Amino acid sequence: MSRMGDVLAGFHAAWEFQSDSVLIRYERGIRTPKLFQALGERRVPLAALSGVTVTPGRRGTVVLRAEPRPGADPLMEAAAGQLAEGSDPYRLVLPADRGELAERYADALRAGLVPDADEPVERFLVDAPEAPRQFKAYDAKASFDGRTVTFRWFWTGASSAKWKAGDQTFSVAELAGVEWRSPEGLEGHLRLLRREPVAGGGAGGTADQDPAAVVFGVGYGPVHESLPFAAGVLAAIRSAGVAVPVPAGSARRDPADIAERIRHLGELHQAGLVTDEEFSAKKAELLAEL
Repeated sequence: MSRMGDVLAGFHAAWEFQSDSVLIRYERGIRTPKLFQALGERRVPLAALSGVTVTPGRRGTVVLRAEPRPGADPLMEAAAGQLAEGSDPYRLVLPADRGELAERYADALRAGLVPDADEPVERFLVDAPEAPRQFKAYDAKASFDGRTVTFRWFWTGASSAKWKAGDQTFSVAELAGVEWRSPEGLEGHLRLLRREPVAGGGAGGTADQDPAAVVFGVGYGPVHESLPFAAGVLAAIRSAGVAVPVPAGSARRDPADIAERIRHLGELHQAGLVTDEEFSAKKAELLAEL
């Protein structure tokens, strides 16, 4: 049975057990995942958890993992299951010889779960990360001051549609949610979902054509910058009492959109940010839609 103030230290993080929460402190070492370094520390109320598991890990380790309840953590809601295993902030990796100790702490955590732990919650129970308040995407600089999100386009990356629309500013009150797609994929982006349709149909479509979205890429919008940013915006939207819907699917692309996307891919390819195989495969996929 764990006692209040007990600390369980693992690789890259240490968990301090309190009567009603777990304080997770992440290391800042060179081998620590950058997302953990950006988070610093997080207090997770037991009411925000739906379960706890202990499973064998890789290379002589054991993994203690707390499962957040749906809707409890803005970071995990924004991530929508896209985080790599090694960047999961709810995993504590320990040497295998500490397996029995991990089981005891897991039992103590399970004993503290609330009766309706399997049910989603209507408000965030874990605070959103404090930083960063800005980051560089491939086509814009994104900023957030707690009340408004601003996109300022880069002439070297922004599409003509975005230049025509001009720099964009969105108040939290007009937003319904965020759509974050990991920069580790070719379609990485952050899209702001608006409550009301935009006059003239300017929103939607691919992220490189949507003035309410910024496009990622290798070196642009990395997970440790763009995901905490998205979580902060999402938390502000929820605090404002706005319902956060499930993102709708993207609209079908037209020939102009496809041509613009191929142009961007070509620039990434020439810069060495996309391999020959990735460029050929994605280009063929886009051309197939014509």
